[in-house]
Amino acid sequence: MTKEIIINSSTIQTRVAITENGNLVDFFVDYPEKRRMVGNIYLGKVARVLPGIKAAFIDIGMKHDGFLHFSDIGDRTQQFLDMLDDDEDVDLEENGDSKPNNKNHDSHKYNNSNSQVMLHKGDEIIVQITKEPVLNKGVRVTSAVSLPGRFCVLLPFDNKIGVSKKIVEYKERRRLRNLAREIIPKNCGLIIRTVAKNQDEATLKSDLNHLVKTWQVIEKKIKSENPPSLIHTDLNTTSSVIRDLFTPDVSKVFIDSKKLYKQIKNYVEITQPDLIDKIENYNSSHSIFDAFKIEEQIKTLMARKVYLPSGGYLIIEHTEAMVVIDVNSGKYAKSKDQEQNSLKTDLEASREIVKQMKLRDIGGIIVIDFIDLLEEKNRKKIYDELKKEFRKDRSRVSILPMSDFGLVQITRQRVRQNMMQTMNEVCPSCLGTGLLTKQSHLIYDLEEWIKRFKRESKEKAVVVRCNPFVAAKLREGKIKTLLKFRFKYRVKLTLEEDPSLSLQEIKFISKETGKDITEDYI
Repeated sequence: MTKEIIINSSTIQTRVAITENGNLVDFFVDYPEKRRMVGNIYLGKVARVLPGIKAAFIDIGMKHDGFLHFSDIGDRTQQFLDMLDDDEDVDLEENGDSKPNNKNHDSHKYNNSNSQVMLHKGDEIIVQITKEPVLNKGVRVTSAVSLPGRFCVLLPFDNKIGVSKKIVEYKERRRLRNLAREIIPKNCGLIIRTVAKNQDEATLKSDLNHLVKTWQVIEKKIKSENPPSLIHTDLNTTSSVIRDLFTPDVSKVFIDSKKLYKQIKNYVEITQPDLIDKIENYNSSHSIFDAFKIEEQIKTLMARKVYLPSGGYLIIEHTEAMVVIDVNSGKYAKSKDQEQNSLKTDLEASREIVKQMKLRDIGGIIVIDFIDLLEEKNRKKIYDELKKEFRKDRSRVSILPMSDFGLVQITRQRVRQNMMQTMNEVCPSCLGTGLLTKQSHLIYDLEEWIKRFKRESKEKAVVVRCNPFVAAKLREGKIKTLLKFRFKYRVKLTLEEDPSLSLQEIKFISKETGKDITEDYI
C-alpha cells in the first residue's frame, strides 16, 4: 500500500490530503479566519458554576464561555490552581475553605477518589481546549493540561506513565515504560505515543526536553498574565498532521509551497531525521491536487448522495441534533434472493459510511437506516463489519447492534466542526432549510399584513421592501399584485428593491416616519 501526504498551500488556506493507493482517506483544511484551537491553553476565570448540570462555564475571552464538565476536572487541578498564587497558604484540598474575597460567590466542590477542588465564581483557572466550538456552542475545556510532542505527551503535576495501546508487543511496551521512568522529569507524568515504537532513548529525551522547555515558558506566562488570556497556542492543522500522522509507513510528503516545505523539513530534521528524504517540494505549473486527482474526490465530500460500487447509494443528512444516513439499494438486484441483495448493499454501505464519516469528520450522534435484513446472523455481519472498519479510525467510536427496524446508532468523538460546516455557510435565502416559501404563500402573507395594517393603523402609505427577485414576481401580470391590494384596501403601496434581503423576507417601512413597522402588525 502506498500512503502519501499531499499539502496544497495558498494565500487563503492550506489543505492537507492523505491518500492510500491514490484514494483520499483523510482531509484537513486550515483557514486563516478559523485556526485550530484544540490544545490551546488559557488562563480563564470561572463565570458560572452550575451543580445541576455538573459543569462550570469559564470565561476565556471568547464570544461564548468555555464549558468545563466536572468529569473534566483532573486530579492535578489543585496543583495548577496553586501556581496562580504561590503565597496562598490555604490548602483547599484539605480544608475546603474558600478564598476571603470569594466567600459570597456561588461555588461547587468537585470530588473524586484523589482530589477535592472547590470552584468559585470569579476564581482564576488554567484550562485547555479539547473540543472546538460547534454552531452556537462554545469550546469544551479541561483543567487537566497536557503537552503533546512527536513521541510523547507531557503531563505536568502527574506521576503516571502510559504507553499507547496500539503498541501491542509486550517487550517493546516494557522497554518504553522503563525508558520513560528514566527520563521523566520531577513532578510530571508521561505518555509514550505510537510513533515512539523502536525509537532510542536519545530521540525520546530530545522530544521530552522540548516539551519541558515549553512548559517552563507557560509557567512564567501564567504568573504574569491576567485572565482571560491565551497562554499557549498549539500547532496549526498542517503542523499537527505532520507531528501526529507522518509515520514511517508514509511513502512521500508532497508540498507545493517552498516556505512551508522548508518549515516542515526543519521540524522533521529535529524530530525524526530518518524521514527527511520522504519530503518533496512539488514544483509544477499544474495544481498539486489536480495532479494527484484529489480535487475531484474532495467534491464528493459535499455531496448529499454518495454512490456505492454495486449501484446502491447513501443519503447523508445533517440535522441540529444528529447526522442521519439512509442506505438505498438503487438498481442493484443481482441475486433473486432479496436477503442476499440487501446484505451485499449493506456491507458495501458499512465500508463507505466509515470512510465518509472519517473524511467529513462527522461526530456526535449518527443514526444509519440500513436496508432491512430478516436474518439475525446477517444483522450481526453488518455490526461486525462496522466494528472492523472503525478500528482504523483515530476517533473514539461507540456502536450499538442493529435494531429490529434496521437502525444502527453510533456515537463518534467530535473535536471540531465537520467538513460540511467548515467549508459551507448558511444560505441567506433559505437560512439553511434548503426550501423557499412558495410565491402564492408569500403573497398571502403580504396581504394578511396589509389587512392588519389597515385595521389597526391610521397611516395610509407604506413602502414594501423586498428582494429584486420577489419584486419582479409582484410586478408580473396585467394587473400587478400590489395594485390589486392598493385598490382593495385603499393603502398606497410603494415597491422598493433591496438585494440584501433574502427571498423569504419582506420589510414594511412607514412612509410617514421612515421606521420599520414589519413587527408591529404580525
